[in-house]
Amino acid sequence: MATWIKEAISEEQRDEAQKQIRDTVEKLLEDIDKRGDTAVRELSKRFDNWSPDEFRLSEKEIQSCIDRLDAQTIGDIRFAQEQIRNFAQIQRDSMKDVEEETLPGVILGHRNIPTNRVGSYVPGGKFPMVASAHMSVVTAKVAGVKEIITCAPPYEGRPSDAIVAAQHLGGADDIFVIGGVQAVAAMALGTESIPAVDMLVGPGNAYVAEAKRQLYGRVGIDLFAGPTETLVIADETVDGEMCATDLLGQAEHGPTSPAVLLTNSMNLARQTLEEVKKQMKNLSTRDTAAPAWQNYGQIIVADSYDEMLEIANELAFEHVQVMTKKDDWFLENMINYGALFLGPRTNVSYGDKVIGTNHTLPTLKAARYTGGLWVGKFLKTCTYQKILNNEASVKVGEYCSRLCKLEGFAGHKEQADLRVRRYSGEAA
Repeated sequence: MATWIKEAISEEQRDEAQKQIRDTVEKLLEDIDKRGDTAVRELSKRFDNWSPDEFRLSEKEIQSCIDRLDAQTIGDIRFAQEQIRNFAQIQRDSMKDVEEETLPGVILGHRNIPTNRVGSYVPGGKFPMVASAHMSVVTAKVAGVKEIITCAPPYEGRPSDAIVAAQHLGGADDIFVIGGVQAVAAMALGTESIPAVDMLVGPGNAYVAEAKRQLYGRVGIDLFAGPTETLVIADETVDGEMCATDLLGQAEHGPTSPAVLLTNSMNLARQTLEEVKKQMKNLSTRDTAAPAWQNYGQIIVADSYDEMLEIANELAFEHVQVMTKKDDWFLENMINYGALFLGPRTNVSYGDKVIGTNHTLPTLKAARYTGGLWVGKFLKTCTYQKILNNEASVKVGEYCSRLCKLEGFAGHKEQADLRVRRYSGEAA
């Protein structure tokens, strides 16, 4: 039976907070749907104190942002995008169009068709999330998306030079400086100045995640990517310093970001708890990390590796860092997670920023039914069929007619019967 050395706030408290977010977002979406650009401008002024003449950046403004960055920063952005592009291309190459003759004269196939227009949201009001531009824009480009629109909030009162550079170098067609719910709503619903997209992608805070949830259906979405979650699975092969560092490295994302240690070592659990207290004192982002750890942090001590696995699959967290003597066993047996980080030599930060796998991942237990953003999310796998001769049409038609009668669908039956009548004589 597992023991909780540190617990998070109750599910009831979380649900109440989520209800307030849901109600707020619903009103904002309704306003933007009715008033378009006017509502977007008012909300941008209210939440970000940002109301430029144009939200869309001109080519000159984009180039000015790039020119303000030093060569090292541009090189780092290009390196990260190269890793993400390379892995996305490997994934794209694994997806094949197919066409087969499944019966004599019957051809079935599918094509992988890129989404036409995608809206990419890049969070950046509190921290300029440069990597999110790589993850969505570069991956969409590899998939063959025809048009990519991106939005990011202003950072410290102006466009973030690094985010704009990443959006542009990644291949964005239009860059807008708008944040929050107003950004994703504008892209999904369309306004006088922002064309409606077919699909929304990108992570965000709890309000952005809720907006995507409510907009789903009017547009496609990648997944529900809300506040960051991290689970560290560890045994005594690592120490409390490393566990605490990996927990706080993700807790700093936001005040509602869960960070959980799952271990079979009481000694490591207590050591990590003390290390978190020690490291928090010197962490420059403790204003964000401290409430996240206080309200959402947990330390769980399990009796065995099997129980650790069971708890981990039940949590279904976004990021799962595994540092044990059985890392490959966890890889083989874990079924619910956004991304795995195996062994102490890697960590979630590598995945967040540069290594090449995508960092837009499922949260709030969505890992039970979906993986993260990848090139395949931007592709529609669409089937087709054709019949090459009369004999094949008659054969399929006779089966179809009887099956339609079984279900009581007269119109469907006639579609089949017409082909049987028309082509059976010719087939003979």
